[in-house]
Amino acid sequence: MAVKFLPARIKKSTGELTTAATQRMEAELPWYRELGAQERSWVGLVAQAGITAFVDWYRNPDQVAEITAGVFGAAPRELARVISLEQTVSLVRTTINVVEEAIEDIDDLETRIPLREAVLRYSREIAFSAAGVYARAAEARGAWDARVEALVVDAFVRGDLDSTVLSRVSALGWSGQGSLLLIAGSPPVGEPELALAVLRRAAANHELDLLTGIHGSVMLAIVGRVSEPARVARLLAVHFGPGPIVASDPLDGLEDVPTAARSTMAALSVASAWPQAPRPAMTSDLLPERALAGDLEAQQALIAAVYLPLAADETLLATASNFLEISPSLEATARAMFVHANTVRYRLRRITEITGYSPNEQRDAFALRLGLTLGRIAQLDE
Repeated sequence: MAVKFLPARIKKSTGELTTAATQRMEAELPWYRELGAQERSWVGLVAQAGITAFVDWYRNPDQVAEITAGVFGAAPRELARVISLEQTVSLVRTTINVVEEAIEDIDDLETRIPLREAVLRYSREIAFSAAGVYARAAEARGAWDARVEALVVDAFVRGDLDSTVLSRVSALGWSGQGSLLLIAGSPPVGEPELALAVLRRAAANHELDLLTGIHGSVMLAIVGRVSEPARVARLLAVHFGPGPIVASDPLDGLEDVPTAARSTMAALSVASAWPQAPRPAMTSDLLPERALAGDLEAQQALIAAVYLPLAADETLLATASNFLEISPSLEATARAMFVHANTVRYRLRRITEITGYSPNEQRDAFALRLGLTLGRIAQLDE
């Protein structure tokens, strides 16, 4: 569509030029054709405002910032969420092309050449303005998302999980795919928000979902789309501060997060009692320290994992007691129980299979002994 573009009729031609620009977008830009009626009207407002602003700018070229920023003020902020910066640049380029073609129809060279140069300069200024608009929108959206994310993480820690929290999680881009993992540790020394931003970037680089925030003195990460928990824990642990780091066992869904958050943070609070703890350590690895610190959940977990299954088999319970608490050797335990050493070896293997703890490993033996002791105490209280 050709539009005569004469200096005296610039403002009168704005409507025709806008129509020509939107028609060309319809023909050349697939993403524009997929927009709804409301979004198309917003794009039309931006195109029209851009042409009008060019007229004003041509008369007052020193007012670049005010005029170009006004172009994008013609549409709601939601437009920055609907179309990307790249698409906005295409929008501007299409509109400018229509104006340039109209200028080429001007017969007067003294009018056409300055207008052509002005359009080139103006298109550059508009492009910079568009980048600024998207940067400010991203900054505002990032600040808002960070505040929402902090509230969500706090809600998970408090166990205040309702439909509102879950909807906010979805709004933050949580995919809900794969297993979950919690990681807790101290934040890096320095600016907390910078530390959280680095952690988010690391998670994004590994295609992981992430909700993170600082709860008191603890930096907590709720990680989704986890297929290899141990590997993910190691990858993200390097972005925490000095001191112990604790990772939860894999979780099936967000509904498991509040309980896991309590356990993970409780484990972190006593992790320094195990100087040789790996970094990160698993929450379940710190059950003995948590139990000794008075954590009832940890005590019950040890009783359930150790004492109850062994108490169901008197020979295994007796073998565990003799080997762990009297004489930690196959031969001595066999003599004390009047059985063959191979029988003791078989029973120790069964103890490992049933409890998940090996009596032959020093750390596991510690957990087994504590589980047996707690179980006996619980029996006395009944």
